[in-house]
Amino acid sequence: MNGRVVVVGAGLAGLFAALTAAESGAEVTLASMRPSERAQSVMAEGGINAALGDNDSISNHYHDTMAAGRYLADPNAVKGLTEAAPGIVRRLLGLGALFNMRRDGEPELRCFGGQKIQRTAFAQSGTGKQIMSAVIQEARKYEARGLIARYDRHSFAGLLCGGNGCTGCAVRDNYSGETLYLRGSVIITSGGMHGLFGGTTGSLDNSGAVTAALLQMGVPLANGEFVQYHPTTASVAGKRLLISEAARGEGGRLFVPRNGKRWYFQVYLDMTGLPDEVFGTRLSDTLDDCLTYLRLDPRREPIPVAPGAHYFMGGIQVDEQHRTILPGLYAAGECCCQYHGGNSLLGAIYGGITAANHAIADEYFTDGGDFFPADTAQTPADKLSTQAVTRDAECAAQYSILEKTGACFHPFSTPPPM
Repeated sequence: MNGRVVVVGAGLAGLFAALTAAESGAEVTLASMRPSERAQSVMAEGGINAALGDNDSISNHYHDTMAAGRYLADPNAVKGLTEAAPGIVRRLLGLGALFNMRRDGEPELRCFGGQKIQRTAFAQSGTGKQIMSAVIQEARKYEARGLIARYDRHSFAGLLCGGNGCTGCAVRDNYSGETLYLRGSVIITSGGMHGLFGGTTGSLDNSGAVTAALLQMGVPLANGEFVQYHPTTASVAGKRLLISEAARGEGGRLFVPRNGKRWYFQVYLDMTGLPDEVFGTRLSDTLDDCLTYLRLDPRREPIPVAPGAHYFMGGIQVDEQHRTILPGLYAAGECCCQYHGGNSLLGAIYGGITAANHAIADEYFTDGGDFFPADTAQTPADKLSTQAVTRDAECAAQYSILEKTGACFHPFSTPPPM
């Protein structure tokens, strides 16, 4: 199937969006501020959830995920996520991602937050790095064949809108200042807002600038107050160093000293009782991080930790197909509002695949359109017809409420049978 797709952001969601669209025969452009090797996805540590164990099921994964998100997630979206999860992990294995494996050839599974049983496939404590390495190599095959055109070091500069909605976007070369106008359905995968706030575990390059620009253009956000704080982070220059929850999944314990001193502001993570084999085969990246950045050996002394902002669960409002309210514009990964309580690596991959599949299936694309720069005070809705910003009466009502009150909310759909 032919078509044009522009992906803004080259982390895990962006790479899978680009790969999925290219595999469908679309002409794909992948633009990002940094090369994929510098994406925040590389920093993910603990693992990716999927119902792979003999005593597990997709239904159990679904119910655990909904419960972890306090039943605030879109149940239809979570159903699709959990159903796709085993196949996603199998595909990553096929691409060459180096997961920890059992002797029978199946991925090892570990305990992880929000899951009642061991459900998390992992690559020691550097899962994101291993997954990204495999996916980057796969994307390069399509780049070499001319099916993905990559523009590193380019920043989002605005949308092209006309006819029924979004017809493309503009990106600006960070070195030359040249602006490129790219035509096609647009998938935003620009990450969270770590650089806006600082003091988080994420990449400071992810400033939320694209999300803010789209909000200014009239694209609604949802659940911006939903910020995940990770309980075990350590202070390093300019940000927080993540000490993976895999450390606790492998037996690390939190404690506080209570010998008459003020103890309630400092918590320690004790991994001194873990066997050397665990550090060597399951937590090697965590060990290296502590030795390099904290000058501390967690095999011999506890780590002083404190909560730190870790993941932005709110963002660009999308439906279960990752469509925004503007036809032709999609969003996936941490920049969008979806999968509360779900695993972030899984959500990024599934979101990118889903957005690309529907960008192709919707077949929305028209030439031409007006340019709306990222710093504009004018919204696409000011020039386009009502049809341009509404897909049906429900979206029209949501848009009207958002426009009048400034409120952001997440629409819920009927829970699917499980």
